[in-house]
Amino acid sequence: MKMAAGLLLLVCAGAVLYSAQAQDSYDGLPDDYKKGVDLALEELMLHPGVHHHFRFLRTLDKSEIESGFGVKYLYHHFYLKPTRCAKGSTVWNAQTCPFRNDRPLINCAVCYKTAADQIELVPKPYVHCIQKPRLTEDMRTTRTAHCKKMNYNSGAPTLLAVSMPKH
Repeated sequence: MKMAAGLLLLVCAGAVLYSAQAQDSYDGLPDDYKKGVDLALEELMLHPGVHHHFRFLRTLDKSEIESGFGVKYLYHHFYLKPTRCAKGSTVWNAQTCPFRNDRPLINCAVCYKTAADQIELVPKPYVHCIQKPRLTEDMRTTRTAHCKKMNYNSGAPTLLAVSMPKH
């Protein structure tokens, strides 16, 4: 009986630690990447088919292209996990809004442009989130193509493209 109680205590402590680490992973993100996660969370909250509150779980991939003059193009691929809090909840504390394990993770990819540390509206930020089991290879390809197109269509001048006036 003592061993079972000890094992139960260990499992509960591990669940609390795991939940706290997920919040720490969001807190550990650079601010520019937090903005992309927040953008995905805002879109999920507005979607009528979503019935749960979500929190950031972990980053799968991220990249950043600096184009000069404080302009960056960011890509962030990450998981969101449903919690036991109601949709629309503003509770972000790991202890008061624990993860639930009976719903699938949400797989998100976002890409966007920032200038002076703010998300720019042009080009329009791209946000694609779907339940992890429903993500297809075609969707992955479309995500990647969209984000690459956004980066390559930046129109940022390079030194080689600038012509000097003739005297």
